[in-house]
Amino acid sequence: MSKRLLLLSNSRNYGGAYLAHAEKEIKNFLGPDIKEILFIPFAAVRFSYDEYTNIVSSKFTELGYSVRSIHQASNYTQAIENAQAIVVGGGNTFQLLKCFYENNILELVRGRVSKGLPYIGWSAGSNMACPTIKTTNDMPIAQPPSFNALGLIPFQINPHYTEAILANHQGETRDERLAEFLVLNPDLYVVGLREGSLLQLTNNHLELLGEKTLKVLRYAQEIKEYTSKDSIEFLMK
Repeated sequence: MSKRLLLLSNSRNYGGAYLAHAEKEIKNFLGPDIKEILFIPFAAVRFSYDEYTNIVSSKFTELGYSVRSIHQASNYTQAIENAQAIVVGGGNTFQLLKCFYENNILELVRGRVSKGLPYIGWSAGSNMACPTIKTTNDMPIAQPPSFNALGLIPFQINPHYTEAILANHQGETRDERLAEFLVLNPDLYVVGLREGSLLQLTNNHLELLGEKTLKVLRYAQEIKEYTSKDSIEFLMK
C-alpha cells in the first residue's frame, strides 16, 4: 500500500486564519471515510498540549473531523494502532523528535504511515517526515538521541523557506545554511517549501499544491524552481 502524506510549510498565512489556506487540500486528502484524527502536539513549548489540541480541534471540527490528542491517551501504542489518520503540528522540531524517541512512537508511526495511514504535518511536522530534522529552522533547545526522523520521504524539507535578506544583517542567508548542509550531505535533495505551499504524496505520486513555486537544491547542481504544473517525481527516487 502506498504512503499518503500532506506536508505543509506553515499553519497560518500572514493575515489569515489558522490552516485556512489548506482547508480544501486537507478535506480532499482525508476524504469522507475518515472521521477522527490523532493529533501529536509534542512540538509545543511555549504553550500546553491541551491549548495546542484545542486550537487544532477547533479547526478540524470545523472541517468535519473529531480530534483526539495522543497526550490524552492512556496507551500511546493503542492510540497509534487505532488511528484513522495522524496529524503532527509545528513548533520546535528538536523537542518534537525528542518526545517521539522518549515515548517510543517513532517506529510505530513510521510503520503505520508506511502501510497507508494518512499523515498530515506542518512545519516541524513536515520536518518529521524527512530522513532527518537537519534542515529545520529551529534552535536546538532539546537534545534528541538522534537527528534521524520518520524517513517517510527520501528528501529533506526546509519549511517557511524564504530568500529574504535583512538589510545590514551579516548572518547567513537561508540558501547559505542549506548549502552547508548539502556539502556534508551531497546525495540528498533539499526542498525549499515556501509559506502557503503543500506537498502531497498519494498513489506514489508527489505533487506541489498552492500558488508558490518550489525551490530544489542539491550539492554542485543548479538551483531550480518548480511550479504546481511541473513534475517533481524525481524527488522520490
